[in-house]
Amino acid sequence: MDDATYAALRAALAGSPQNADLLKVLLPAALERGEAQAALVMLEGSGASAEMPELVLLKARALSALYRAEEALRAYNQAVAANPTLEDASLRTALEMQLPAASEADKVPAHGSPVDPDDVSTWLDSPRQIVRFQDVGGLEGIKDKIRKKIILPMQKPGLFQRFRKRAGGGVLLYGPPGCGKTLLARATAGECNYTFLNVQISDVLDMYVGQSEQKLHALFEKARQSAPSVLFFDEVEALGAKRTHSRDSQTAKLVSQFLAEMDGFASKNSGVLILGATNVPWSVDPAFRRPGRFDRVLFVPPPDRPAREAILHIHLADRPISDDVDPLTLSKRTSGYSGADLEHLVDTAVDVAIEASLASGQEKPICQAHLLEALEDVKPTTLEWLTTARNYARYANESGQYDEVLQFLEQHGR
Repeated sequence: MDDATYAALRAALAGSPQNADLLKVLLPAALERGEAQAALVMLEGSGASAEMPELVLLKARALSALYRAEEALRAYNQAVAANPTLEDASLRTALEMQLPAASEADKVPAHGSPVDPDDVSTWLDSPRQIVRFQDVGGLEGIKDKIRKKIILPMQKPGLFQRFRKRAGGGVLLYGPPGCGKTLLARATAGECNYTFLNVQISDVLDMYVGQSEQKLHALFEKARQSAPSVLFFDEVEALGAKRTHSRDSQTAKLVSQFLAEMDGFASKNSGVLILGATNVPWSVDPAFRRPGRFDRVLFVPPPDRPAREAILHIHLADRPISDDVDPLTLSKRTSGYSGADLEHLVDTAVDVAIEASLASGQEKPICQAHLLEALEDVKPTTLEWLTTARNYARYANESGQYDEVLQFLEQHGR
């Protein structure tokens, strides 16, 4: 914007300071010219600024240019809360980088800030709907192992106590993403009729020294109080990464705390089943595999042909479909597809059917042609993982922990 136009707009705004449309044009121009303070003055003279998220966001940009990061971040959050479409990740990152770093005195409380027990429930995502094994397509071998090794000891603790075999313990599920590890964990809790506590990793990790360990301890205490219960950690490598790969002493302390909680030295974990899921088992600290911790490790592979057919039936249920839909044929053409891939395949076919319905002016059910068209666009996502896992299984399998992966690859080719 040239100087004459800018001056004319400033003059117009002086005569109509509450003209929001004029402000939306003039404020970006002022910021481009490096006149952030002038932009703030114009905003302060406008009573509409607090009511319009677009103007509040411009205020955040002006405050950022003046290095008033805390005020700018408050304005940014206010604007995005009022209108989420204004979210700007690059602006937020820039504002957070401007914030002053906390001093060591602020970071390390004298005795550690206590964790409020009331906060623990907010970190746990308990599912509203109970899931059982019948809701999980395929994976019959894994289900059978879980019934024998996990569910039965939890359901008949008296018998197992006679043999001095405790109920509970830890189970690590690993495999490609989207193959049902989280769903299996929820179904295990549903089959036992136990409380399912899904840990949100982001709520455990804390920037302040010692707080992550305290939160982890509080979560285990909550699980013990809720026993019999299932405590589930998805992407467990975020809390239990190999200590040899970390230069951060806090990471090592968190891993040690996790191991101590699983051992249950201070408190008994009887009646608490600890489930972990990971896509990268080679990144999990090997100490977790010691007996008494994640002593049962189960490989959750991509679904085989019967499982893919069952999954397709589940995702096609309760949708309008035509008589020519043939999940058996589709299952034969989707080797290597995960459960999530198959769900995406059905969703893509639904989009095609909706477009056809809108074009014709009447509802068109999902037909085989829609699914085959979707199959051209949706590709399997497990192949990259299987390639990586094959290398670990061949060259880093000293203890035989990846034997199941090798057996799967030998049976199914790639």
